[in-house]
Amino acid sequence: MEKLDVLYEDNQIIVVLKPQNVPTQSDNSRDMDLLSMVKNYVKEKYNKQGEAFIGLVHRLDRPTGGIMVFARNSKSANRLSKQFQEHTTEKIYYAVTENLVKYRENTLVNYLKKDEKENIVKVVPMSETGAKKAELKYRELENDGKHSLLEIEILTGRSHQIRVQLANIGCPLFGDNKYGKNKSKTTSNLALWAGKLSFIHPTTKEKMVFINPPDTTKEPWKNFKIEKYFVR
Repeated sequence: MEKLDVLYEDNQIIVVLKPQNVPTQSDNSRDMDLLSMVKNYVKEKYNKQGEAFIGLVHRLDRPTGGIMVFARNSKSANRLSKQFQEHTTEKIYYAVTENLVKYRENTLVNYLKKDEKENIVKVVPMSETGAKKAELKYRELENDGKHSLLEIEILTGRSHQIRVQLANIGCPLFGDNKYGKNKSKTTSNLALWAGKLSFIHPTTKEKMVFINPPDTTKEPWKNFKIEKYFVR
């Protein structure tokens, strides 16, 4: 089991880095999940009797890594959940696309629908039953002539949203075996990382800002000057 990477903790919240390919919470795979890792960490560190309370207030898809915050009591969980539901938090993702984006900056608006049977999300007409609006803004930070490094802000929280919307404009993410065109070409992790997260602390009301880059020694991140976008 991977060691939990804790960025910050107090008696209200705990902020950690989610490893890629680890589920946020328990699923049918029965693989170790991040929520259980956080509970085990708190239980052991503070010698808690029984199961430690940890509130799950937002999620990252299994292939996505990066910053997540959990609540350590129900009051903080309610307050943080409200911020995520009302989109008053700021979540910034970093991604590398297989092809160059056409526009340096753009806003993508689509309607998405999840096929539960196939576990895949599709772009569908707005009028289709079950369609949900998905909106994101991206900015190209740099490119290497073949791939674009993007900074992305999602304005809605839909399953697989970034992957589907970028694939829809011909720019699937590097390492995406589900939505990419060359599905068996790469064994690299999905090039999608939740690198910046800001929210209001549930009790102190202080603005909390966390910044953490992906592993810049690995493909495709090492092909870009990523560190300069993570200056604290």
